[in-house]
Amino acid sequence: MDKVYPDAASALAGVIKDGQTIAVGGFGLCGIPEALIAALRDSGVKELTAISNNAGVDGFGLGQLLTTRQIKKMISSYVGENKEFERQYLAGELELEFTPQGTLAEKLRAGGAGIPAFFTKTGVGTIVADGKEIREFDGQKYVMERALVSDVSLVKAWKADKAGNLVYRKTARNFNPNVAMAGKITVAEVEVLVEIGELDPDEVHTPGIFVQRIVVNANPEKRIEQRTVRPSK
Repeated sequence: MDKVYPDAASALAGVIKDGQTIAVGGFGLCGIPEALIAALRDSGVKELTAISNNAGVDGFGLGQLLTTRQIKKMISSYVGENKEFERQYLAGELELEFTPQGTLAEKLRAGGAGIPAFFTKTGVGTIVADGKEIREFDGQKYVMERALVSDVSLVKAWKADKAGNLVYRKTARNFNPNVAMAGKITVAEVEVLVEIGELDPDEVHTPGIFVQRIVVNANPEKRIEQRTVRPSK
């Protein structure tokens, strides 16, 4: 099966629709699938539940889909860089399932591994545990968290072969491997595409069995959220 598509729009064609749960890799603006997010925006699908560490910034990353009101619910960990996110949530226009960062990563990892739920001490005694089962182990209380599985996962990798084996680069790996595994269908945006057999198996981070579609974006914008530099002397 040919997994390589000519552009982001065609890579999403036939797999995205209204009301889906979409998981998106990245941490802030680092390691986000820029072209796939833009194509998702342009598709016009709506009523989405988006799983992502955060929602990008205003006007870029997943922030674009908040502007166009395509997201009805966010399952995320950090919301501090997006004023539109804040506005919609405080106005009651956006549902939010606020999830501790490590718990979010484990919920995705568990979903990809076929584990339906797990227990963690994180969140016990806080609003994070409201409505969830609490169980005691060895004298300590733990909250049960359900795993996450997405209808479609969008991830960003540095390099891939045509079988969909993925290699991430440095901190841009972040949530991407867990997001890739948690998707019923996973679409990968990559900067470099090589032939099958060119990757050393030991350098592969996500095996191609988890990836159904690939699109090449050789020159992503890679914006920086906040650039901090020392004053010139």
